[in-house]
Amino acid sequence: MDIMTTVGLVAGVIVIATMMLLGGDLEMFVSEHAAIIIFGGSISATMIRFPLGVMLHGIPLGMKFVFTMSRLSARDLVDELARIAEIARKQGPVGLEKVETDEPFLAKGIRYVADGYDLEFIRDNLERDRDNFLMHLDEGSKIYRAIGDCAPAFGMVGTLIGMVQMFANMTDPSKLGPFMATALLATLYGALVSNLICLPIADKLHGKLLDEETNRTLIIDGILMIRDSKSPALVREMLLAYLPEKHRHAEGEPVPA
Repeated sequence: MDIMTTVGLVAGVIVIATMMLLGGDLEMFVSEHAAIIIFGGSISATMIRFPLGVMLHGIPLGMKFVFTMSRLSARDLVDELARIAEIARKQGPVGLEKVETDEPFLAKGIRYVADGYDLEFIRDNLERDRDNFLMHLDEGSKIYRAIGDCAPAFGMVGTLIGMVQMFANMTDPSKLGPFMATALLATLYGALVSNLICLPIADKLHGKLLDEETNRTLIIDGILMIRDSKSPALVREMLLAYLPEKHRHAEGEPVPA
């Protein structure tokens, strides 16, 4: 689980709720009209931007991955692939049938090697799988960014609607307060949805897309080298090139100057 996403959202809610409670109670900040214009308007505009299939893939995938992390880091993957290469060298491809891993994409590559598929088949299928996954993750990032871009604009629309209603009822002072509150709450809701939820989620998904691209490309290269019967030492050294210099050495091992 990505604890930072949860901590950030909870901390943001606590800060906002505390400020609201210091000036009164939470009930005065509840407005069905403002919620309708923000959520209804933002989602409607986003539906115009993207096809239905993209929405159905992007929203749940984005929500899933913003709260989760890769089971294995890039450094862990290098060690895991070197271990698998050692098994393949000693026992042959058949020995890989009993290898277990927590990474589904890696498990698929191991199965391909164990089943004896040729190099080009493995490369094409794993690259296609990687590209499709990254495309859907990118779609999720774009959808949340689109909602984040729309929310403040629809907050302004809600404010304008509230102002029109307020000025249209200037003869009835009892209605001025509620209409003004609705107008201001629409702007507040739009700012919160955009800056506390949607835009941070979009940025987090983009960062995870880059990490997943590196990890899955690393896995593909490692699996292809194992299929090509490369030595474990060569597999490790080739894959370490994907890591930053400071992460290429085990803990306690001196880092070259």
